[in-house]
Amino acid sequence: MATSEELPGPVKAFIVQRLARFDQPSQVVKAVKEEFGLDVTRQRVHFYDPTTRAGRALAEDLKTLFFETREKAKQDLDAIPSYHKAIRLQRLDAMINIAIERGNLVLAAQLLEQAAKESGGAYTNKHQHELTGKDGKDLPAAAPAQVTIFQLPDNGRG
Repeated sequence: MATSEELPGPVKAFIVQRLARFDQPSQVVKAVKEEFGLDVTRQRVHFYDPTTRAGRALAEDLKTLFFETREKAKQDLDAIPSYHKAIRLQRLDAMINIAIERGNLVLAAQLLEQAAKESGGAYTNKHQHELTGKDGKDLPAAAPAQVTIFQLPDNGRG
């Protein structure tokens, strides 16, 4: 088991950058094992996140690396594949095919509905407003407001 003193600088930087990109500690543990062949615990990984209590004593250079990487990750939407509509539709299509192959028609129908909403723009904050009537003609004029005045009966007083 590697401790913080045993970890080389590149491994520490790797952990800090993965956490800054919002990876979960368990994902970072797995990535460190795959990339460097080192076993680290989730608790040890928490030490490299300066936004946690465990990471408040992190070295200043690693804190700077963390916050610079986090800021870049927040701004770099192109690096996130599912940010792009075409990628989302490709992945939905693959999931639909798998659901159909496995005979899960209920899931396939739900995924088809989601794909239709995605391609129709249901998951955006853009709205289309029609400002004309049928076939581009003017909208019908609003009916004039009718005001009804009620007169109280005269009870002979007055």
